[in-house]
Amino acid sequence: MIPTVLKQLHEHLEAWLFVGWLVLASQFHAIGKFSCARILTRLNCLGFCLSVETGKQVVVTLDHAVVTIPVLADATALSPCSHEEADTRLILHAADAAARGMNRIVIKTVDTDVIVLAVANKQHMRCEELWIAFGSGKHFRYIATHEIAASLGPDKCSALPVFHAISGCDTTSSFAGKGKKTAWETWNSFPAVTAAFLELSACPSFVSDSCFTAIERFVVLLYDRMSSSSEVNVTRKQLFAQKGRTLDNIPPTQDALFQHIKRAAYQCGFVWGQCLIADPVLPSPSNWGWVNVNSVWQPVWITQPTAAGCCQELLRCGCKTGCKNRQCKCVRANLKCTTLCRCGGECGDRK
Repeated sequence: MIPTVLKQLHEHLEAWLFVGWLVLASQFHAIGKFSCARILTRLNCLGFCLSVETGKQVVVTLDHAVVTIPVLADATALSPCSHEEADTRLILHAADAAARGMNRIVIKTVDTDVIVLAVANKQHMRCEELWIAFGSGKHFRYIATHEIAASLGPDKCSALPVFHAISGCDTTSSFAGKGKKTAWETWNSFPAVTAAFLELSACPSFVSDSCFTAIERFVVLLYDRMSSSSEVNVTRKQLFAQKGRTLDNIPPTQDALFQHIKRAAYQCGFVWGQCLIADPVLPSPSNWGWVNVNSVWQPVWITQPTAAGCCQELLRCGCKTGCKNRQCKCVRANLKCTTLCRCGGECGDRK
């Protein structure tokens, strides 16, 4: 097995060597916990010559370890690495390259998460330029994350991963019908939520009431920019009963939103927030909106009973007044009007 994999490694390295640039090649197939020296010795025995020109450095991940050519005297900042995501490991390698004097770094990816992490962590890197070679084919382009970071400022950069996780990323759900553009415009119109985002980015021990309140208001504005409400449950009722929104186009319940925020806090605060640490300490996901079912982590969507399990029928009428004839949905169903109805349940007793 080893000779085959080493040959693949040799081809992989040749394909990634560019003069004057550090290329970070992650997600390489693991071949076991071999030391860098042992792997290079084996390569030499097989007749491979993996020398590089002066000023050029190659770093390849191998499971929890790394192979470096030429061999780095100290690779403790990179290995052993317990990151589960290649996204965070790319940023770790980029930061290490910057610490070793690389002023221009390029990361090739097709994942938006990497762009977000690059912008957020540029302020912690010593390099002058951090580029993302993003996409493929006709959609390929270079993104200057150092310029984006400079325009956003340190606070908004640090809060960016939280915004990304809250509005939907690889491991967290998004709000139905609400894309990144709408969420970004909402953030710009409600900058007070930045403090809450920063709180979640700093590995919090819990979601504070003030943090939840700010994000709850952010979600209300996400669905109704003109709303004066600060509670998603109130906004749900208003949008459903008074503005005719469907259940798919109203905010989540307060209970569901709290679980969502906890999952976002785990992702952005503990996983992404420690991407510059090779061996981060992660708490149990069970305390952050996840549940282990048959050895598989699944989201805890809600902790309260669903409406379908509590109500035989969810019905509302659109009557402004009266509600006394069969044109009223509630009359036809022989039900009393409720606060969900347009009349607000204040139509009086029917006669």
